[in-house]
Amino acid sequence: MSVEPQARCLDLTRLVSRAGRQMTGVDRVERAYLAHLIAAPAPLFGLIRTALGYLLIDEAGCAAFEERLDKGEIGTPTLFSRLARRGDPVRAGVESDLRRDAIARARPRQLGRMLARHLPPGTSYLNVGHSSLTGATFRGLRAVPGLRIAVMIHDTIPLDLPQMQRPGSVPRFRALFDRVMAEADLIIANSQATADDIARHCPDPPEILVAHLGVAPPQPGAAPDGPRQDAPYFVALGTIEPRKNHAFLLDIWEDLVARHGHAAPHLLILGARGWNNDEVFARLDLQPPHVHELAGLDDAAVTALLRDSRGLLFPSLAEGFGLPPAEALQLGVPVLCNTLPVLREVLGDQAIYADLHDRYPWEAAIIRLAQQTKPPRSEMTDQSAAWTPPDWRSHFKRLLNRV
Repeated sequence: MSVEPQARCLDLTRLVSRAGRQMTGVDRVERAYLAHLIAAPAPLFGLIRTALGYLLIDEAGCAAFEERLDKGEIGTPTLFSRLARRGDPVRAGVESDLRRDAIARARPRQLGRMLARHLPPGTSYLNVGHSSLTGATFRGLRAVPGLRIAVMIHDTIPLDLPQMQRPGSVPRFRALFDRVMAEADLIIANSQATADDIARHCPDPPEILVAHLGVAPPQPGAAPDGPRQDAPYFVALGTIEPRKNHAFLLDIWEDLVARHGHAAPHLLILGARGWNNDEVFARLDLQPPHVHELAGLDDAAVTALLRDSRGLLFPSLAEGFGLPPAEALQLGVPVLCNTLPVLREVLGDQAIYADLHDRYPWEAAIIRLAQQTKPPRSEMTDQSAAWTPPDWRSHFKRLLNRV
């Protein structure tokens, strides 16, 4: 029988660091945890690691932070925050607000004493943002009697595709991964595929709980104008980095334009430029025909473009969960994707799968989708109702029986 913990402590360091910026998938996960745990029966605390040390906020402080986050309100940074966060005034302002709300503050060496004084014995600590997982944090957590540590691992991609990572990121992730495997009581995996990858990299891992992420209904806004408005177009969504395999799509579009000319569909690449991808950036700089790079769009604009597209193209080489395809299906938008086990696990038979070793099935599927009569939005909504996406209620029902 599960027992409700005395309290829960959610690490909010990542959300604080991302305030004022467009949220990534990992940010959204931490944001969903904040909303759900505020509403849960057990008392909630929030832990934030700053440049000056650690802050602890209570449930009222968590609710105030959530409200400011939703409204986009940024406080006036204190002198200490400005000095500590030179070049990042938004984060300095957010940390200043939290410093005013904090029920306790501590330097790294005093973290354990602070937590033991304020957290009830048997508290569960949750970290889903891969932030603040330092040796100092774990030493402080272990000073709380009976505290249980649960950490979400979103993927092991830095270990699986090291050649595609930012310089220095692989050893940092390896150190983080090994530290979590040594210190955590429970690992939360967002898919069975991720759980299998964790076990492959750590033969004797802690207990692993598989809980699919929730897919919240995307809210479309106004789509920006562009040359593709009166023509069928497809969307590629995500940071332009090697793993997302934009080069594969650019090769396909060269073929499509060569064969079909002005009748070829358009490709919208929605996402910021990342790393280790100079060749792709150079190709995009040449502005190839029927290919449009759009960066800096907010979520509502991205959702509007996705909703009105003929399909999401997702030739990714590796994923931990695959949120964009799940969101596309929820909008009733067809998904053409790589044959990754995790995508089959999450999307089931609702997606169109094609191997990356042969461009022909991709090109054939793109032409077929482009030539189909686009259904009215009401019919697209009915189509999306045929697929039941993973939801946060199920996620937390599985998780909160354990922490």
